[in-house]
Amino acid sequence: MNYIHVAAAAICNEQGQVLIAKRPDDKHQGGLWEFPGGKLEADEGVLMALGRELHEEIGIDVTQARPLIRVKHEYPDKSVLLDVWRVDGFSGEPHGREGQPVEWCAIEALSERKFPVANEPIIQALQLPECYLITPSPDNSDQFLAQLETALQQGVRLVQLRAKGMAAEEYKALARQVVTRCHAHRSRVLLNGEPEWVAETGADGVQLSSRRLRSLKQRPLPKDLLVAASCHSEEELQLALTLDVDFALLSPIKWTKSHPDTEPLGWDEMQRLVDDMPIPIYALGGVSHDDLAAAFEAGGQGIAAIRSLWPGA
Repeated sequence: MNYIHVAAAAICNEQGQVLIAKRPDDKHQGGLWEFPGGKLEADEGVLMALGRELHEEIGIDVTQARPLIRVKHEYPDKSVLLDVWRVDGFSGEPHGREGQPVEWCAIEALSERKFPVANEPIIQALQLPECYLITPSPDNSDQFLAQLETALQQGVRLVQLRAKGMAAEEYKALARQVVTRCHAHRSRVLLNGEPEWVAETGADGVQLSSRRLRSLKQRPLPKDLLVAASCHSEEELQLALTLDVDFALLSPIKWTKSHPDTEPLGWDEMQRLVDDMPIPIYALGGVSHDDLAAAFEAGGQGIAAIRSLWPGA
């Protein structure tokens, strides 16, 4: 299939806002908001096209950018490949050089605006952090909560409560304490457990194991809650799409001590698998902050980890 290749920018400022522009009424998807950018010209690279389009459209020059997400989408009349980059540095004052309205919008408020359907994964990627903390199973609840507090103070904004072997009622009691602490830091919590526990504990969603992913026939929670899936193959990623999950974890990317006999996928394979996935995907397995750049280059949202993100691990 021939896709129209578009370079698009999620231009972010230090106030947690992103720049959006309104499409002219007479254009495809007219009247909707969008992220600035435009089509690649012949023999033009993505970054070159992005720089040219942003200069022509809104009068800025990019000084710092990284890959955010690539989205393939098929409209009834055309198919597009949105090659989206997050821009965190630029010179100039953004303004609509072609008469289009532009404005800064809080990232958490993007869902309140009307965007083309193809832009929905971009919004999800912007609203998710670069790092996803998976907790170790707690040996001592007080120590566990103290370490969690440290992680939150260090900037963790997405947490998966993983406590293998813990009885259901004990897990839910711990989850309520975790949710309280995380929400105080504007951090979201996903439960590695039964989907119905989310309502009982006030958590923000559920992390589906690959086993649970294979057992479900439909999305287990409404769209105002997060559903994530743990995947290890192309088949499982496709299953995750059929369940309309919000994001996925792909593992193992590198060799891990916990699974020494499992062959890692590697960054090249991750890039191949992620390329056709219209959802954010975290790299998991042997990764740390040092791997963020590699994860971005492979098309990933960032990294998910236990040891490298858990204080004192």
